[in-house]
Amino acid sequence: MLFAATLTYNVEVNINRQQSTLPQKTFAQEHNIDEQKICKHAKRVVKTLTDKGYQAYLVGGCVRDLLLNMTPKDFDVATNATPEEVRRLFDRSRIIGRRFQIVHVYYGREFLEVSTFRAQVSGSGSSPNTQFNNGQITRDNTFGDIDEDALRRDFTINALYYDLTESAVLDFCSGMDAVEKRYLRMIGDPSTRYREDPVRMLRAMRFRAKLGLEIETDTAAPIAECAHLLTDISSARLFDETIKLFHSGHAVNCFHELKQHGLFHQLFPMTEKELGHDPQLQDFIVGALGNTDARINIGKSVNPAFIFAVLLWRSFQHAVTQRTRHGKISPESIWDAGRNTIFRQASHTTIPKRFAITICEIWKFQSRFERIRSRQIPEFIAHPRFRAAYDFMCLRTLLGEVSQAEADWWTDIQACGPEEKQLMIEKRPEPRREPKAKSRASKSGQQSNSSE
Repeated sequence: MLFAATLTYNVEVNINRQQSTLPQKTFAQEHNIDEQKICKHAKRVVKTLTDKGYQAYLVGGCVRDLLLNMTPKDFDVATNATPEEVRRLFDRSRIIGRRFQIVHVYYGREFLEVSTFRAQVSGSGSSPNTQFNNGQITRDNTFGDIDEDALRRDFTINALYYDLTESAVLDFCSGMDAVEKRYLRMIGDPSTRYREDPVRMLRAMRFRAKLGLEIETDTAAPIAECAHLLTDISSARLFDETIKLFHSGHAVNCFHELKQHGLFHQLFPMTEKELGHDPQLQDFIVGALGNTDARINIGKSVNPAFIFAVLLWRSFQHAVTQRTRHGKISPESIWDAGRNTIFRQASHTTIPKRFAITICEIWKFQSRFERIRSRQIPEFIAHPRFRAAYDFMCLRTLLGEVSQAEADWWTDIQACGPEEKQLMIEKRPEPRREPKAKSRASKSGQQSNSSE
């Protein structure tokens, strides 16, 4: 068992077996949290708030991960201090968000999120600070107590608070049981909670894939009928959530979960359509996601552009085909095909310009691997986008578009010394030159001569 007995203080559990007015407290001798894993800045923020008489706790995913013996990536703090009060306590801080106001407290280039306890408000919109639109929360700034805040969170496993003054876990919603038994349960009615914020469905997929949790039947059941609600979420927010999914270190599992629950179509409808009649495409996508997972899990950097280039590759190829005339296409038309593909995807997930440019460069460079002349190879390899384009080209072997021998040649030339590299270049057959198209003036001259 992960935990020993817990001390219970007059807990009143509701009919859903989730909600309580007073928490279960689990003290240090009964949980496995290693406080050395807790960020020193998070400890400092909590201490500053408590020294001023406020309540302050670590909350959510960081507590969950500590209980699962994982090192949290981020630490969040929840307090009864309002955003304005938090802002006044920390010089390097700022209030962000309108829908859900929080405070970013900065330490160097990093920051911690500090949120104020939220109150429960029904979908009738009874508070001026909480607004609903067809059941979806569009503004949530009604402040409350910690027990209300716990019930506003999405899953029981995330409704856990850590009291640094007592080294105790506070559990209002049976979250400790969810951690121990590794299941995912929505707090409250799942269908209602998904309608309040459809992104919770994507979070469920990520927790399932990343933590290996079993999604309870009642929590999973409404996802299929609520999937379309993702269309009401801004494409910018969906881009951020997509990156969280595919840069979680468990992208392959996330992809399969999205497919299984009918959510992938809401994010990438063009890709979903292609997957329906192109079985090799899934191998291509899974191969790319697997490579991304491997890089993340050994601490290497990844660029969001690469995954989007993979997911939209078939759509880009179709756009190129539409712009090809007599077997040829101009560089300008290739760029236009790329921009058009990204524009169509942007209505579902926004793609920031800096990533859009990289995506188009990865696509454009694919033809260079086949047509590049020997004297251009050294400069090509030195290009900042070469490595991403090369990785993409290697994955295209899974589609049968590139031979393994060609991929191996480009792999080998990067590993050899200058003399061997020059020898490889000299031995590489030059691509066949395509005959230049005759100019209009030349054609009109020939027609004039033939008429004489």
